[in-house]
Amino acid sequence: MAVSDELAVVIPAKNEEGLLPRLLESLVNQDYPLMPDTRVIVADANSTDGTVQVAAEYGTTLSISVTSGGLPSAGRNNGARCADSRYLLFIDADVELADKTLLRRAVGLMKSESLHCLTTDIFCRDGIWIDRLLYGCNNIAQRLSRFRKPFATGMFMMVDRRRFDEIGGFDESALYAEDYQLSMQIARGRFRVIRGGVYSTNRRFRKMGRLAVIRLFLKTALLYRRPDDFRDKAHQSYWDA
Repeated sequence: MAVSDELAVVIPAKNEEGLLPRLLESLVNQDYPLMPDTRVIVADANSTDGTVQVAAEYGTTLSISVTSGGLPSAGRNNGARCADSRYLLFIDADVELADKTLLRRAVGLMKSESLHCLTTDIFCRDGIWIDRLLYGCNNIAQRLSRFRKPFATGMFMMVDRRRFDEIGGFDESALYAEDYQLSMQIARGRFRVIRGGVYSTNRRFRKMGRLAVIRLFLKTALLYRRPDDFRDKAHQSYWDA
């Protein structure tokens, strides 16, 4: 199978055998014409379930491979090193593309407007009203960030490979908000939020508590000029949720 040099998809994962099939199936169903030849890299953080086996099962419909992971920042960087493409799409293992045209339109917009970073809206189908409200606030923050410092979530972040390398990739010493730290280094004129969206879960709200997530989000927004705060080990449990 030939591999396209236009786009590569990087998915950091740990023990995601239950949710990863939804994401991979939504990738298979994309109308992006190069999808069958697009490298999909699962950066596995030593899963103890069937995550690796799930990825292997999609080898007949996707150009999929598995590499070593760790915290999402390390997994994303490891996946990027395995790819030689013009664009990189970083996407979390527990999401699902909500629109089958999303990748085709995203790549097209990256090209036509010479963008360095692009994200989309996040929707929550399985939560209560407050979960949907919180994701709605996140979507508003992403759109408004275009007028100040771009804010993109690692749930769906497409970046220009050259700019990604110039930045140095994701900060692997950060224990949270490494996606925000990278996106804020993108020029405002090179950042967009595209319609279409992805579906996420409310599991982090349930595990950590909604107030704790809100406090963490606000802290991220307020401390973006102080990178050392993102290395606070008190927040390492964020990725256990």
